[in-house]
Amino acid sequence: MQDYRIREGLNACINCGTCTAICPAAEFYRYDPRRIVDIVQHQDDEQIEELLKSDTIWYCGECMSCVTRCPRKNAAGLVIMALRNLAIETGLFMESEKGRQMYLLCKDLNHNVLNYGYCVYPRLFGYKEHQEAGLVWEWVHNNIDDVFDRLGANLDKDGPGAMRKIPQKDLDELKRIYDITGATQRLENVRQAGLKKAEELGLTEEEYCQKIYTECSPKHFNH
Repeated sequence: MQDYRIREGLNACINCGTCTAICPAAEFYRYDPRRIVDIVQHQDDEQIEELLKSDTIWYCGECMSCVTRCPRKNAAGLVIMALRNLAIETGLFMESEKGRQMYLLCKDLNHNVLNYGYCVYPRLFGYKEHQEAGLVWEWVHNNIDDVFDRLGANLDKDGPGAMRKIPQKDLDELKRIYDITGATQRLENVRQAGLKKAEELGLTEEEYCQKIYTECSPKHFNH
């Protein structure tokens, strides 16, 4: 309850359900932010622990539509962030399908950020691994330098422009921010938990990544 996100995002919820009505995630997932806020507000430890083990807290897209409509200016999204943080700290995130996917997100996204300065680095966004991008992307990826040059991008080159090469001194500064804020340790905690789960399942790291990337139970969805 001392987490700043709880203190800023939970102001005597009146259980009106506006957050659920406006929530884009609630339209698709079996997800009710009103119910989550209600559990946290009542400080029921057993129910909170079940939330930390569940897929429920990973459905939120953190768009903050909730706070724009809430009559009390609550932010269910901030409450979700605090729960996610606690789930990772306690290791309970590994109990859920969506929680386990944090391993892949931390591994790939943060690798791109720390090494290239971008969340998505086009040379590593291959069609084979991301067929949802479509056949056009397969062609683009196979002709990436020519396409980016023709579009006026500056892929991996010095100077200004889209996808320009980020100077090493800036990447070093970004790494220091990760170290100082505890993000580096968080990533390592997620990595160790993922490797342990892979070992329990008798999978290599690559096999485990493939499993959590493609695993998606129909129970998550409304339709």
